[in-house]
Amino acid sequence: CRGRRRLSPLNEDNGRFLLLAALIAAYLSAGASVFSALESPSEAAAQLRWNRTLHNFSRIFNISLPELRAFLRSYEAAMAAGIRVDALRPRWDFPGAFYFVGTVVSTIGFGMTTPATVAGKVFLIVYGLFGCAGTILFFNLFLERIISLLAFIMKACHERQLRRSGLLPPNFQRGSAIAGVGSLVGWKPSVYHVMLILGIFAITLSCCASAMYTAVEGWNYIDSLYYCFVTFSTIGFGDLVSSQNAVYQNQGLYRFGNFVFILMGVCCIYSLFNVISIVIKQVLNWVLKKFECRCCPKCHKSSARLGRRNAITPGARLRRHNISVETDGQYDSDTEGRRLSGEMISMRELTASNKVSLAILQKQLSETANGYPRNVCVNTRQNGFSAGVGALAIMNNRLAETSDSR
Repeated sequence: CRGRRRLSPLNEDNGRFLLLAALIAAYLSAGASVFSALESPSEAAAQLRWNRTLHNFSRIFNISLPELRAFLRSYEAAMAAGIRVDALRPRWDFPGAFYFVGTVVSTIGFGMTTPATVAGKVFLIVYGLFGCAGTILFFNLFLERIISLLAFIMKACHERQLRRSGLLPPNFQRGSAIAGVGSLVGWKPSVYHVMLILGIFAITLSCCASAMYTAVEGWNYIDSLYYCFVTFSTIGFGDLVSSQNAVYQNQGLYRFGNFVFILMGVCCIYSLFNVISIVIKQVLNWVLKKFECRCCPKCHKSSARLGRRNAITPGARLRRHNISVETDGQYDSDTEGRRLSGEMISMRELTASNKVSLAILQKQLSETANGYPRNVCVNTRQNGFSAGVGALAIMNNRLAETSDSR
Protein backbone atom coordinates (compact mmCIF):
# COMPACT_ATOMS: atom_id res chain seq x y z
CA CYS A 1 0.00 0.00 0.00
CA ARG A 2 1.21 3.49 -0.83
CA GLY A 3 -0.72 5.30 1.85
CA ARG A 4 -4.10 5.38 3.45
CA ARG A 5 -6.68 6.27 0.83
CA ARG A 6 -10.38 6.45 1.11
CA LEU A 7 -12.41 4.12 -1.06
CA SER A 8 -13.65 5.70 -4.25
CA PRO A 9 -17.41 6.32 -4.50
CA LEU A 10 -17.74 3.51 -7.02
CA ASN A 11 -16.00 1.02 -4.74
CA GLU A 12 -17.98 2.18 -1.73
CA ASP A 13 -21.24 1.76 -3.61
CA ASN A 14 -20.24 -1.68 -4.87
CA GLY A 15 -19.12 -2.76 -1.42
CA ARG A 16 -22.31 -1.48 0.17
CA PHE A 17 -24.39 -3.18 -2.52
CA LEU A 18 -22.63 -6.53 -2.12
CA LEU A 19 -22.78 -6.36 1.65
CA LEU A 20 -26.49 -5.52 1.56
CA ALA A 21 -27.13 -8.34 -0.93
CA ALA A 22 -25.34 -10.81 1.37
CA LEU A 23 -27.30 -9.57 4.39
CA ILE A 24 -30.61 -9.79 2.50
CA ALA A 25 -29.78 -13.34 1.37
CA ALA A 26 -28.98 -14.31 4.97
CA TYR A 27 -32.13 -12.55 6.16
CA LEU A 28 -34.27 -14.38 3.61
CA SER A 29 -32.70 -17.72 4.50
CA ALA A 30 -33.28 -17.14 8.21
CA GLY A 31 -36.89 -16.08 7.60
CA ALA A 32 -37.54 -19.09 5.37
CA SER A 33 -36.14 -21.40 8.05
CA VAL A 34 -38.30 -19.88 10.78
CA PHE A 35 -41.52 -19.89 8.74
CA SER A 36 -40.85 -23.41 7.51
CA ALA A 37 -40.39 -24.63 11.08
CA LEU A 38 -43.53 -22.82 12.25
CA GLU A 39 -45.96 -23.48 9.40
CA SER A 40 -44.88 -26.80 7.89
CA PRO A 41 -46.30 -29.03 10.70
CA SER A 42 -49.62 -27.20 10.57
CA GLU A 43 -49.78 -27.57 6.79
CA ALA A 44 -49.06 -31.32 6.97
CA ALA A 45 -51.70 -31.80 9.68
CA ALA A 46 -54.29 -29.84 7.66
CA GLN A 47 -53.55 -31.90 4.55
CA LEU A 48 -53.96 -35.11 6.54
CA ARG A 49 -57.32 -33.96 7.97
CA TRP A 50 -58.56 -32.96 4.51
CA ASN A 51 -57.67 -36.32 2.96
CA ARG A 52 -59.48 -38.11 5.77
CA THR A 53 -62.55 -35.90 5.36
CA LEU A 54 -62.54 -36.41 1.59
CA HIS A 55 -62.44 -40.19 1.83
CA ASN A 56 -65.12 -40.26 4.54
CA PHE A 57 -67.44 -38.05 2.44
CA SER A 58 -66.88 -40.23 -0.62
CA ARG A 59 -67.64 -43.40 1.34
CA ILE A 60 -70.72 -42.09 3.19
CA PHE A 61 -72.49 -40.53 0.18
CA ASN A 62 -71.26 -43.14 -2.32
CA ILE A 63 -69.52 -40.63 -4.60
CA SER A 64 -66.39 -41.59 -6.46
CA LEU A 65 -63.24 -39.63 -5.66
CA PRO A 66 -62.66 -38.47 -9.29
CA GLU A 67 -66.16 -36.98 -9.49
CA LEU A 68 -65.78 -35.33 -6.09
CA ARG A 69 -62.41 -33.85 -7.05
CA ALA A 70 -63.87 -32.50 -10.32
CA PHE A 71 -66.65 -30.81 -8.36
CA LEU A 72 -64.11 -29.26 -5.95
CA ARG A 73 -62.05 -27.96 -8.88
CA SER A 74 -65.16 -26.19 -10.22
CA TYR A 75 -65.72 -24.70 -6.78
CA GLU A 76 -62.13 -23.44 -6.63
CA ALA A 77 -62.55 -21.79 -10.04
CA ALA A 78 -65.74 -20.10 -8.87
CA MET A 79 -64.02 -18.95 -5.69
CA ALA A 80 -61.15 -17.47 -7.71
CA ALA A 81 -63.71 -15.59 -9.82
CA GLY A 82 -65.15 -13.98 -6.68
CA ILE A 83 -68.20 -16.20 -6.16
CA ARG A 84 -68.93 -17.09 -2.56
CA VAL A 85 -71.69 -18.97 -0.76
CA ASP A 86 -72.53 -15.91 1.31
CA ALA A 87 -73.70 -12.76 -0.42
CA LEU A 88 -70.83 -10.41 -1.29
CA ARG A 89 -70.82 -7.02 -2.87
CA PRO A 90 -70.40 -6.85 -6.67
CA ARG A 91 -66.73 -6.86 -7.57
CA TRP A 92 -66.92 -4.71 -10.69
CA ASP A 93 -69.42 -2.01 -9.84
CA PHE A 94 -67.89 1.47 -9.53
CA PRO A 95 -67.00 1.27 -5.78
CA GLY A 96 -65.53 -2.21 -6.28
CA ALA A 97 -63.59 -1.15 -9.38
CA PHE A 98 -62.32 1.95 -7.56
CA TYR A 99 -61.13 -0.27 -4.70
CA PHE A 100 -59.39 -2.48 -7.29
CA VAL A 101 -57.54 0.33 -9.06
CA GLY A 102 -56.50 1.73 -5.68
CA THR A 103 -54.86 -1.56 -4.79
CA VAL A 104 -53.20 -1.65 -8.23
CA VAL A 105 -51.54 1.78 -8.24
CA SER A 106 -50.47 1.46 -4.60
CA THR A 107 -48.94 -1.97 -5.41
CA ILE A 108 -50.97 -3.62 -2.62
CA GLY A 109 -52.51 -6.17 -5.00
CA PHE A 110 -54.83 -8.18 -2.77
CA GLY A 111 -55.73 -10.50 -5.62
CA MET A 112 -59.38 -10.97 -4.66
CA THR A 113 -60.35 -9.14 -7.88
CA THR A 114 -58.54 -9.70 -11.17
CA PRO A 115 -59.52 -8.85 -14.76
CA ALA A 116 -60.83 -11.86 -16.66
CA THR A 117 -61.01 -10.44 -20.20
CA VAL A 118 -58.06 -9.96 -22.54
CA ALA A 119 -58.92 -6.28 -22.99
CA GLY A 120 -58.98 -5.80 -19.23
CA LYS A 121 -55.57 -7.43 -18.81
CA VAL A 122 -54.01 -5.32 -21.56
CA PHE A 123 -55.52 -2.13 -20.16
CA LEU A 124 -54.21 -3.07 -16.70
CA ILE A 125 -50.63 -3.19 -18.01
CA VAL A 126 -50.82 0.33 -19.43
CA TYR A 127 -52.88 1.66 -16.53
CA GLY A 128 -50.57 0.22 -13.89
CA LEU A 129 -47.44 1.53 -15.61
CA PHE A 130 -48.41 5.18 -15.25
CA GLY A 131 -50.52 4.71 -12.13
CA CYS A 132 -47.78 3.07 -10.09
CA ALA A 133 -45.23 5.66 -11.22
CA GLY A 134 -47.52 8.53 -10.26
CA THR A 135 -48.34 6.95 -6.90
CA ILE A 136 -44.65 6.47 -6.08
CA LEU A 137 -44.13 10.14 -6.91
CA PHE A 138 -47.01 11.00 -4.58
CA PHE A 139 -45.41 8.93 -1.81
CA ASN A 140 -42.10 10.77 -2.30
CA LEU A 141 -43.83 14.15 -2.16
CA PHE A 142 -45.65 13.06 0.97
CA LEU A 143 -42.33 11.99 2.47
CA GLU A 144 -40.78 15.37 1.65
CA ARG A 145 -43.62 17.28 3.27
CA ILE A 146 -43.90 15.14 6.38
CA ILE A 147 -40.14 15.46 6.93
CA SER A 148 -40.37 19.23 6.40
CA LEU A 149 -43.22 19.43 8.90
CA LEU A 150 -41.33 17.39 11.48
CA ALA A 151 -38.20 19.48 10.88
CA PHE A 152 -40.16 22.69 11.43
CA ILE A 153 -41.66 21.39 14.67
CA MET A 154 -38.36 20.01 15.96
CA LYS A 155 -36.62 23.26 14.98
CA ALA A 156 -39.12 25.27 17.03
CA CYS A 157 -38.65 22.94 20.00
CA HIS A 158 -34.87 23.22 19.66
CA GLU A 159 -35.02 27.02 19.62
CA ARG A 160 -37.31 26.99 22.64
CA GLN A 161 -34.84 24.86 24.57
CA LEU A 162 -32.02 27.21 23.60
CA ARG A 163 -33.98 30.23 24.82
CA ARG A 164 -34.67 28.53 28.12
CA SER A 165 -31.01 27.66 28.57
CA GLY A 166 -29.93 31.20 27.65
CA LEU A 167 -27.91 30.14 24.57
CA LEU A 168 -30.22 31.95 22.15
CA PRO A 169 -30.85 35.71 22.24
CA PRO A 170 -34.45 36.59 23.22
CA ASN A 171 -34.82 38.82 20.13
CA PHE A 172 -33.74 36.07 17.71
CA GLN A 173 -36.07 35.80 14.71
CA ARG A 174 -36.31 33.25 11.93
CA GLY A 175 -34.43 34.28 8.82
CA SER A 176 -32.06 36.62 10.64
CA ALA A 177 -28.38 36.44 9.79
CA ILE A 178 -27.12 35.76 13.31
CA ALA A 179 -24.17 33.48 12.72
CA GLY A 180 -22.78 33.55 16.22
CA VAL A 181 -25.31 31.13 17.65
CA GLY A 182 -23.28 27.95 17.57
CA SER A 183 -26.11 25.69 18.62
CA LEU A 184 -28.14 26.54 15.51
CA VAL A 185 -25.34 26.39 12.97
CA GLY A 186 -25.73 23.37 10.75
CA TRP A 187 -28.62 22.03 12.83
CA LYS A 188 -30.80 19.37 11.22
CA PRO A 189 -33.34 17.02 12.74
CA SER A 190 -31.99 13.66 13.84
CA VAL A 191 -32.92 10.68 11.71
CA TYR A 192 -33.47 8.66 14.87
CA HIS A 193 -35.91 11.19 16.28
CA VAL A 194 -37.80 11.26 12.99
CA MET A 195 -37.86 7.46 12.92
CA LEU A 196 -39.24 7.41 16.46
CA ILE A 197 -41.98 9.93 15.65
CA LEU A 198 -42.99 8.12 12.45
CA GLY A 199 -42.96 4.79 14.29
CA ILE A 200 -45.23 6.11 17.03
CA PHE A 201 -47.59 7.61 14.45
CA ALA A 202 -47.68 4.35 12.44
CA ILE A 203 -48.41 2.28 15.55
CA THR A 204 -51.16 4.69 16.64
CA LEU A 205 -52.72 4.67 13.17
CA SER A 206 -52.59 0.87 13.00
CA CYS A 207 -54.17 0.49 16.44
CA CYS A 208 -57.04 2.85 15.53
CA ALA A 209 -57.63 1.11 12.20
CA SER A 210 -57.53 -2.30 13.89
CA ALA A 211 -60.17 -1.20 16.36
CA MET A 212 -62.41 -0.18 13.46
CA TYR A 213 -61.88 -3.45 11.57
CA THR A 214 -62.50 -5.49 14.73
CA ALA A 215 -65.80 -3.74 15.34
CA VAL A 216 -67.05 -3.75 11.74
CA GLU A 217 -65.54 -6.86 10.11
CA GLY A 218 -65.77 -9.11 13.17
CA TRP A 219 -62.06 -10.04 13.12
CA ASN A 220 -60.08 -10.48 16.31
CA TYR A 221 -57.65 -7.70 17.17
CA ILE A 222 -54.50 -9.64 16.22
CA ASP A 223 -55.91 -10.42 12.77
CA SER A 224 -56.81 -6.75 12.37
CA LEU A 225 -53.25 -5.69 13.26
CA TYR A 226 -51.93 -8.29 10.84
CA TYR A 227 -54.19 -6.95 8.09
CA CYS A 228 -53.07 -3.38 8.78
CA PHE A 229 -49.38 -4.23 8.46
CA VAL A 230 -49.86 -6.37 5.36
CA THR A 231 -51.94 -3.65 3.71
CA PHE A 232 -50.00 -0.56 4.81
CA SER A 233 -46.69 -2.13 3.79
CA THR A 234 -48.22 -2.97 0.34
CA ILE A 235 -47.50 -6.69 0.81
CA GLY A 236 -51.19 -7.48 0.22
CA PHE A 237 -51.50 -11.24 0.68
CA GLY A 238 -55.27 -11.12 0.24
CA ASP A 239 -56.15 -13.65 2.94
CA LEU A 240 -57.93 -10.85 4.79
CA VAL A 241 -59.60 -8.09 2.77
CA SER A 242 -61.74 -5.35 4.24
CA SER A 243 -65.05 -4.01 2.93
CA GLN A 244 -66.05 -7.18 1.06
CA ASN A 245 -69.47 -7.92 2.56
CA ALA A 246 -72.58 -6.90 0.70
CA VAL A 247 -74.05 -4.74 3.46
CA TYR A 248 -72.51 -2.92 6.42
CA GLN A 249 -73.95 -0.70 9.08
CA ASN A 250 -73.12 2.89 8.08
CA GLN A 251 -71.63 1.51 4.87
CA GLY A 252 -70.71 4.84 3.28
CA LEU A 253 -68.95 6.08 6.41
CA TYR A 254 -67.08 2.80 6.80
CA ARG A 255 -65.87 2.80 3.18
CA PHE A 256 -64.64 6.38 3.55
CA GLY A 257 -62.84 5.54 6.80
CA ASN A 258 -61.33 2.44 5.22
CA PHE A 259 -60.01 4.53 2.31
CA VAL A 260 -58.52 7.18 4.61
CA PHE A 261 -56.86 4.62 6.88
CA ILE A 262 -55.32 2.72 3.96
CA LEU A 263 -54.09 5.93 2.29
CA MET A 264 -52.55 7.39 5.44
CA GLY A 265 -51.18 4.03 6.53
CA VAL A 266 -49.43 3.35 3.22
CA CYS A 267 -47.93 6.87 3.14
CA CYS A 268 -46.76 6.64 6.76
CA ILE A 269 -45.27 3.16 6.46
CA TYR A 270 -43.56 4.16 3.20
CA SER A 271 -41.94 7.11 4.96
CA LEU A 272 -40.96 4.92 7.91
CA PHE A 273 -39.40 2.33 5.60
CA ASN A 274 -37.27 5.02 3.96
CA VAL A 275 -36.07 6.30 7.33
CA ILE A 276 -35.20 2.76 8.41
CA SER A 277 -33.34 2.28 5.12
CA ILE A 278 -31.18 5.29 6.01
CA VAL A 279 -30.31 3.67 9.35
CA ILE A 280 -29.48 0.41 7.57
CA LYS A 281 -27.27 2.32 5.17
CA GLN A 282 -25.42 3.90 8.09
CA VAL A 283 -24.83 0.45 9.58
CA LEU A 284 -23.46 -0.74 6.23
CA ASN A 285 -21.15 2.29 6.04
CA TRP A 286 -19.93 1.55 9.57
CA VAL A 287 -19.21 -2.06 8.65
CA LEU A 288 -17.36 -1.00 5.49
CA LYS A 289 -15.23 1.45 7.46
CA LYS A 290 -14.37 -1.31 9.94
CA PHE A 291 -13.33 -3.53 7.05
CA GLU A 292 -11.31 -0.69 5.54
CA CYS A 293 -9.48 -0.07 8.83
CA ARG A 294 -8.68 -3.75 9.40
CA CYS A 295 -7.66 -4.68 5.87
CA CYS A 296 -4.48 -2.61 5.95
CA PRO A 297 -2.98 -2.11 9.44
CA LYS A 298 0.24 -0.63 8.02
CA CYS A 299 -1.66 2.17 6.38
CA HIS A 300 -3.58 2.70 9.61
CA LYS A 301 -0.34 3.11 11.53
CA SER A 302 1.14 5.43 8.93
CA SER A 303 -1.94 7.61 8.95
CA ALA A 304 -1.79 7.76 12.73
CA ARG A 305 1.79 9.05 12.54
CA LEU A 306 0.70 11.75 10.08
CA GLY A 307 -1.83 13.20 12.52
CA ARG A 308 0.75 14.86 14.79
CA ARG A 309 -0.27 16.56 17.97
CA ASN A 310 -1.03 20.28 17.68
CA ALA A 311 -0.94 20.03 13.87
CA ILE A 312 -3.68 21.93 12.06
CA THR A 313 -4.45 20.45 8.67
CA PRO A 314 -6.58 21.96 5.92
CA GLY A 315 -10.27 21.33 6.45
CA ALA A 316 -9.87 20.31 10.11
CA ARG A 317 -11.90 23.24 11.39
CA LEU A 318 -14.56 22.58 8.80
CA ARG A 319 -14.95 18.99 9.98
CA ARG A 320 -15.54 20.13 13.56
CA HIS A 321 -18.85 21.72 12.62
CA ASN A 322 -22.06 19.96 11.66
CA ILE A 323 -21.97 20.94 8.01
CA SER A 324 -24.54 19.32 5.75
CA VAL A 325 -23.85 16.97 2.88
CA GLU A 326 -24.21 19.64 0.22
CA THR A 327 -21.45 21.86 1.59
CA ASP A 328 -19.20 19.22 3.11
CA GLY A 329 -18.40 17.42 -0.09
CA GLN A 330 -17.84 20.63 -2.02
CA TYR A 331 -15.06 22.08 0.09
CA ASP A 332 -13.40 18.89 1.26
CA SER A 333 -12.48 17.95 -2.29
CA ASP A 334 -10.27 21.02 -2.69
CA THR A 335 -8.00 20.04 0.17
CA GLU A 336 -8.19 16.26 -0.08
CA GLY A 337 -4.81 16.00 -1.77
CA ARG A 338 -3.09 18.01 0.96
CA ARG A 339 -4.62 16.31 3.99
CA LEU A 340 -2.31 13.34 3.67
CA SER A 341 0.91 15.38 3.95
CA GLY A 342 0.35 16.39 7.59
CA GLU A 343 1.84 19.83 7.00
CA MET A 344 0.93 22.88 9.02
CA ILE A 345 -1.56 25.25 7.44
CA SER A 346 -0.51 28.80 6.82
CA MET A 347 -2.22 31.72 8.54
CA ARG A 348 -3.53 33.00 5.21
CA GLU A 349 -5.11 29.64 4.41
CA LEU A 350 -6.55 29.39 7.91
CA THR A 351 -8.13 32.84 7.57
CA ALA A 352 -9.58 31.93 4.18
CA SER A 353 -10.92 28.70 5.61
CA ASN A 354 -12.61 30.58 8.43
CA LYS A 355 -14.21 33.02 5.97
CA VAL A 356 -15.52 30.18 3.83
CA SER A 357 -16.80 28.35 6.91
CA LEU A 358 -18.54 31.48 8.19
CA ALA A 359 -20.23 32.09 4.84
CA ILE A 360 -21.38 28.48 4.65
CA LEU A 361 -22.77 28.53 8.16
CA GLN A 362 -24.57 31.83 7.62
CA LYS A 363 -26.18 30.50 4.44
CA GLN A 364 -27.17 27.23 6.07
CA LEU A 365 -28.59 28.96 9.14
CA SER A 366 -30.78 31.14 6.95
CA GLU A 367 -31.97 28.17 4.89
CA THR A 368 -32.66 26.07 7.97
CA ALA A 369 -34.65 28.83 9.67
CA ASN A 370 -36.71 29.44 6.54
CA GLY A 371 -37.57 25.80 5.96
CA TYR A 372 -35.04 24.75 3.29
CA PRO A 373 -36.09 26.50 0.08
CA ARG A 374 -36.27 24.32 -3.00
CA ASN A 375 -33.92 26.41 -5.07
CA VAL A 376 -30.94 25.63 -2.87
CA CYS A 377 -27.71 26.36 -4.68
CA VAL A 378 -25.63 23.24 -5.27
CA ASN A 379 -22.20 22.66 -6.72
CA THR A 380 -22.37 23.52 -10.40
CA ARG A 381 -19.60 21.08 -11.23
CA GLN A 382 -21.85 18.17 -10.29
CA ASN A 383 -24.67 16.84 -12.40
CA GLY A 384 -28.28 16.73 -11.35
CA PHE A 385 -28.04 13.19 -10.00
CA SER A 386 -24.96 13.64 -7.82
CA ALA A 387 -26.97 14.13 -4.64
CA GLY A 388 -29.18 11.11 -5.24
CA VAL A 389 -32.65 10.61 -6.63
CA GLY A 390 -35.94 9.81 -4.96
CA ALA A 391 -36.67 9.12 -1.33
CA LEU A 392 -33.02 8.58 -0.38
CA ALA A 393 -32.06 12.02 -1.69
CA ILE A 394 -34.94 13.58 0.24
CA MET A 395 -33.72 11.98 3.46
CA ASN A 396 -30.10 13.01 2.76
CA ASN A 397 -31.12 16.63 2.35
CA ARG A 398 -33.42 16.76 5.35
CA LEU A 399 -31.75 14.75 8.10
CA ALA A 400 -28.46 15.04 9.94
CA GLU A 401 -27.08 11.52 10.40
CA THR A 402 -26.93 10.93 6.64
CA SER A 403 -23.89 13.18 6.29
CA ASP A 404 -20.53 11.58 5.54
CA SER A 405 -19.00 13.51 8.41
CA ARG A 406 -21.16 11.66 10.96
